[in-house]
Amino acid sequence: MSEQVHNRLAMVRAERKVSRQSLAEAVGAHYQTIGYIERGQYNPSLDLALKIAKYFGLPVEALFSLEPFRPLTDEVYGRKQP
Repeated sequence: MSEQVHNRLAMVRAERKVSRQSLAEAVGAHYQTIGYIERGQYNPSLDLALKIAKYFGLPVEALFSLEPFRPLTDEVYGRKQP
């Protein structure tokens, strides 16, 4: 069974004001696939994850992780994990 891939795709997409449709067209995917990824219902292929990261100009680790992401406010303000 494959492990869930956690992501920050919806947050980054909203921050950059990019629609699912625009992102999907840019990376060669269907817009519903982007939604499935954002909701954690589908793990992107390595190829798709790299294309998405390249589109946003971010390292793939900034968007996708095998571990849940810490809340962004914790990362920004330095709160340590318990």
